[in-house]
Amino acid sequence: MAQESGVPAFRYRAFISYSHQDKAWADWLHRSLESYRVPQRLVGQVTPAGVVPKRLLPVFRDRDELASATDLGRKVNEALSESANLVVICSPQSARSHWVNEEVLAFKRLGHSDRIFCLIVGGEPNTSEVAGREAEECFARALRFEWDGSDGLSEQRTEPIAADARPGKDGRTNAKLKLIAGMLDIGFDKLKQREQQRHQRRLAAIAAVAVAITLMTSTLAVIAVQAQRVAERERNQAESLVGFMLGDLNDKLGQVQRLDIMEAVDDRAMAYFQSLPSDDVTDVSLEQRAKALEKIGGVRLSQGHLDTAMQSYQAAAKISGGLAQHAPADVARQVAYSRIVTFIGMTDWYRGNLPSAEEQFAMAQNILRRTPLTSASDKEFIQQWATVDDDLGHVLEAQGKLDQATAQYQSMLAHCRELVRGKNPKTDWQELLGEAHNNLGKMALMQGDLVTAIAEYRADDAIETALSESDPKNNDQKENMVRVRAILGRTMALGGDVNAGSEHLQQAVDGAIELAKFEPNETSFHAKVALYSTQLARLRRLSGDDATATELNNRALKIFGDMTHTDPSNTEWQQDFAEAQVEQANQSLASNPDQAHDQATKALAVLSPLHENQPAERTLLLDTATVRLLLAATTNDADKASKWREDVLKDVTAVSSGAGDPRLIALRVDTLLSLGRGPEAAPLVQQLWDSGYRDLDLLVTLKQHDIDYPANAAFQQRLQAALARNDPQ
Repeated sequence: MAQESGVPAFRYRAFISYSHQDKAWADWLHRSLESYRVPQRLVGQVTPAGVVPKRLLPVFRDRDELASATDLGRKVNEALSESANLVVICSPQSARSHWVNEEVLAFKRLGHSDRIFCLIVGGEPNTSEVAGREAEECFARALRFEWDGSDGLSEQRTEPIAADARPGKDGRTNAKLKLIAGMLDIGFDKLKQREQQRHQRRLAAIAAVAVAITLMTSTLAVIAVQAQRVAERERNQAESLVGFMLGDLNDKLGQVQRLDIMEAVDDRAMAYFQSLPSDDVTDVSLEQRAKALEKIGGVRLSQGHLDTAMQSYQAAAKISGGLAQHAPADVARQVAYSRIVTFIGMTDWYRGNLPSAEEQFAMAQNILRRTPLTSASDKEFIQQWATVDDDLGHVLEAQGKLDQATAQYQSMLAHCRELVRGKNPKTDWQELLGEAHNNLGKMALMQGDLVTAIAEYRADDAIETALSESDPKNNDQKENMVRVRAILGRTMALGGDVNAGSEHLQQAVDGAIELAKFEPNETSFHAKVALYSTQLARLRRLSGDDATATELNNRALKIFGDMTHTDPSNTEWQQDFAEAQVEQANQSLASNPDQAHDQATKALAVLSPLHENQPAERTLLLDTATVRLLLAATTNDADKASKWREDVLKDVTAVSSGAGDPRLIALRVDTLLSLGRGPEAAPLVQQLWDSGYRDLDLLVTLKQHDIDYPANAAFQQRLQAALARNDPQ
């Protein structure tokens, strides 16, 4: 790129530094910067940063462009030295990221501290030294302190140059413009003014389109009285224009990340619709207006603008509700009204207001419930009801109302079965049916009903497998199949069918390996290979196949070790790595208890803070309890062993939602027996036997304490009957 004399030439306009967990923000920022066109009146001006270019490209993203690099340090330093600016995406995750901090340090070593710009997307600045708020810090340490000019950071604090994209702050558009203004050394107000002038020109064009559509719609209302057939044709044309402006046009703009134009279109359309009278218009015009407002809400929701999305949805609901009230027998109007109310509930959900979301979803259901159906096979009606069942179920589940959530998922299943009945059901209907089965499987497992859990997971597995086989090139669908196959395998092993469970988990491992080979840069596929390998290794070890167990878990340790080294801030990878370390400790237990204790200690160091941060998260609770019991079994300090076991009892007995989960009950049994409190464990052992729970770890524990635990034939009969009647239809 051309630069003014005295300003060094750079290969990259900017280097984006970010945590893996902020990838969505990095994607948006990368596309926004490279697609941004500098206002023509600013192009060619000379600033301390050089000659203002037409475009801000190229922009370097280390995670993308270094995907195949073998010398990470050399490549990063080379890219940093060739970048005019460093843009850091700031959040609690990036503040904890080793690589983000190192990239900032490297850029400061180059003498470019004044060319570092921050985009705040979460957390709070400068809370690292505020008691109780350390976890909220969004600035990495290297951003908070001055470079000492020689070998590291000084004690002198500094205030990074930051744009704030959080809700209620600058917002995405202004934050982007602030970054660009800083990179070009142009005043923000000056750039904003030029942008507003450009937007005004665009808005004028959009307003002209809106006026034309308005005139066309008004004309159609007159024509409708005179010539119904002509009016119908012309009205369809007008609706197509509106649909294009607020639908297809927005979609196309979204694909090229022209959010500025999208917002201008939507804001102008929103203002236009709000200015229209609510009376003295035809029902067709009102329906068109409600659809447009709903689309505007959808765009704003996808952009994370929850307040303005809610305004759009509420405006749409006011119109749609009136139309639905005036024509209670019009199924299409009731479905439209229910759908808009559902979106209001989703917006509340995203805001974290679960009670309000529950209220909106229940209202959406009531709209459908009072609708008199002339045809029981109205697919749009049924799909909407199934969708609301799903949404309401998840909100109830999140609030610990498992019985009510289960009832919603059962209703969802009934509606989905009706939805797919007939020839050539749509793929998304079948996926919805699979999700209903999966929801019920999860609820059943947490409530101690293994028969239903296995049957429901098996039904979901059959659906996902059929969909994957019908579209073998669809990796997203194959990933769904692999995920459900692993869940089914784990659950079958809990019910005592270890051979089938191992087989399903092996298939999940093999499927994940295929996906990872096809898309080697997709880290989620590699993570699945490692996770399922650890889970299969556990079954192999407990079945006596130590060699295979070690081989499987070593692969998981290698994958997770590399991934957590690359991005230490990814807590999901940390937890999965800790699970692999726990399995490694169990494998070491018989031959080297001291080594097992050290390995379990490392795992607890990772799991304990994660569990403290999310005490109700089920897998974290199970993992943390498991590693504490392992530590208690490998220490010679009786007081520590007792403390660890008491901590386990405290955690698992404090669970109120899903307390019937047999995995939790099995941990209580193990703990009570280890503490010598056999009489307290006896009724819990009976409860596990009644449920059919036969996890191999439990069998080993009971055998060590000479407790008889025969196979439950009645459970197997119930399971076979459930599998026979629960085949997907």
